[in-house]
Amino acid sequence: MHPDWVTGFQDETWWSRLAQPNLHTFSTVDAPLQLEQKHLAENDVDPKALACYGVLMRGQAGTADRVWLRFVDGRPLSSLTCQFLASISAKLAAEGKTAWLLIWDNASWHTSKDVREWVRQQNRQVKAGQVRGVRIVVCFLPSKSPWLNPIEPKWVHGKRRVLEAARVLSADEIEQRVCATKGCPRESHLAISAELS
Repeated sequence: MHPDWVTGFQDETWWSRLAQPNLHTFSTVDAPLQLEQKHLAENDVDPKALACYGVLMRGQAGTADRVWLRFVDGRPLSSLTCQFLASISAKLAAEGKTAWLLIWDNASWHTSKDVREWVRQQNRQVKAGQVRGVRIVVCFLPSKSPWLNPIEPKWVHGKRRVLEAARVLSADEIEQRVCATKGCPRESHLAISAELS
């Protein structure tokens, strides 16, 4: 592959504050590990789960894979997907990349008319030198094939690593732990602007 191109596998996930991931552990027969059923306090105003966009950038020529994350106010939508793609495109351009082979699933907020039009517009503007970014070549994974996306195991392992056996973590704690486990900085949430809502 051309040294100025990059392959990125994109997906979204929910980081639950209550649900416990499936775990396997060694323990003695007389002291098995017990996970407690969690409940939110009545005065808890944080959401039960946090939506998050992520992209796994495949390393080239001996470089390590990287994960970039952005949390979302609400749930994944086409407009937020465009914001996420724009932020990643700008990061890649700052690294001197010129093209991004984007591999993702067929979620409705990936295949929507708005997202397809945004990608077309982005590619036109980058080619014409009107915006700083990278050209995006979209490749869809076959339906119902999450095992083909290498970011999926990153979500599973991440959920196990941020686990708290008995205590409900705040939304802020979840974000801090997730970003720490993925080795990426915390960034502002993707949100729909007030004019659009």
